[in-house]
Amino acid sequence: MPIDTPDWVRDAVFYQIFPDRFARSGRVPAPGPLEPWDTPPTHHGYKGGDLHGVTEHLPYLADLGVTAIYLCPIFASASNHRYHTYDYLAVDPLLGGNAALRELLDAAHARGMRVVLDGVFNHTGRGFWAFHHVLESGAGSPYADWFHFHPAALHGRRPFRPYPWHGDHDEWPVDPAFEPASDAVGDDSFRRLGYRAWWGLPALPKLNTDNPVVREYLMGVAEHWLRFGIDGWRLDVPMEIGTPGFWEEFRTRVRAANPEAYIVGEIWHEAAGWLAGDRFDAVMNYPLAFAILGYAAQGHLDPVIAGRQNEYRNGTVVRDGAGFGHELERLMGLYDPAVTHAQLNLLDSHDSPRFRSLAGGDRGAWRIATLLLATLPGAPCIYYGDEVGVEGDHDPDCRRSFPWDEDRWDREGLAWTTAVMRLRRELPALRRGAFRTAGAAGPALGYVRSGPDGDLAVVATNAGDEAVALRLGVPEAAGRRLEPVSLPGVVAVGADVAPDGALIVTVPPRSGIVLRPAG
Repeated sequence: MPIDTPDWVRDAVFYQIFPDRFARSGRVPAPGPLEPWDTPPTHHGYKGGDLHGVTEHLPYLADLGVTAIYLCPIFASASNHRYHTYDYLAVDPLLGGNAALRELLDAAHARGMRVVLDGVFNHTGRGFWAFHHVLESGAGSPYADWFHFHPAALHGRRPFRPYPWHGDHDEWPVDPAFEPASDAVGDDSFRRLGYRAWWGLPALPKLNTDNPVVREYLMGVAEHWLRFGIDGWRLDVPMEIGTPGFWEEFRTRVRAANPEAYIVGEIWHEAAGWLAGDRFDAVMNYPLAFAILGYAAQGHLDPVIAGRQNEYRNGTVVRDGAGFGHELERLMGLYDPAVTHAQLNLLDSHDSPRFRSLAGGDRGAWRIATLLLATLPGAPCIYYGDEVGVEGDHDPDCRRSFPWDEDRWDREGLAWTTAVMRLRRELPALRRGAFRTAGAAGPALGYVRSGPDGDLAVVATNAGDEAVALRLGVPEAAGRRLEPVSLPGVVAVGADVAPDGALIVTVPPRSGIVLRPAG
């Protein structure tokens, strides 16, 4: 079927925000004590960031080059990350409520910025009103089929256990009349808790999306917020919803509400079946993140931090320039070009260690990685605070508060990030051009982005510790002179492309350069 991805995404620079940790506005009264802003984050503590704080810092984001914001969940929830939803139709009061979202959307749209929300439709929090209704009413509740409840619990033959104590022993014997023959999701929460829970977590009862009433409710939620003014959905764990046709209907309904809405799924691996035009526009491009990390970090890669997460342990490979180039060609050829240009390209997220910690704190790795992020096909996404040097190990450490004391900022990192994102905005070939590798030598790689209107950019990176003279093939610019684009701290000179397309450039160590046709 035809591939139809939103055109605006090709030009977008995203910024992912964890709302509780980005900025306090002072406009949302605290109902009780909050954790001090600059103390290490905890699993259950709240720092008090809110949506008014995001609105107040839109000028900062605009200066960085951001044109789209991806917000982690904002709906009412009893968790600081808000993936435990208890009301899909209300913005959490701690974030400022619906009025704060209205203000943010209006201010962002006035600046030409888009706002994408995080949709958690596989499971709810145990405080969700329909789940609570069943806990109170059992089999008599009209919502009994909204989740996957154990029949014995529904009929009072055993208790529900949404708040089990650590070390609790199961004192409820198996009843052959009620016990299911198998656990389709691979855990025993159905037996232990009296309901099926995502990954066996008591706080996350899994919705029964086979129930058409549940499906209609969730579709209505998606449509409601699109009518409110959001610009798309990032979808949490979409692969966990196995109901045939669910995501196809979701796409149809979303696009009917907003034909330009962006639909991006949280899938950590290659996902061709999900990107065939009938479900998602894009996925979070973790395979590219793994490839960039292995190349940019080189010997600075922290194997302990990377090794503690399965995806990073298995996906991160240290490669030289040629090997990295081959991997880029493979990744850029996985999908239809319209999908490749709409991919959400990232280096890290709320679900992973921070890039700088994975790369051992090496600033050169950050320079190379962000240059790649800004110049490869797909929409770059910056995780809040990365640009000023925020580090962090696994959750919750990767969710530190943004340090608004500028004396704590990595100003060189901020200047570099701003410069490469500005470069993406100024050179159309970097946003919409074709991609091909042009040559490699040792730790260095060069590639070309070329647009249909003759736009051209040559990008060269060097992950090594010594400068590299790199020979590239750029027949698109044969006989022309290429001049370097100014980047902070980079000394580069122009070069003439030979009639046969040969080009030799010197790439500084632990950095990169970008060249464009003179004039």
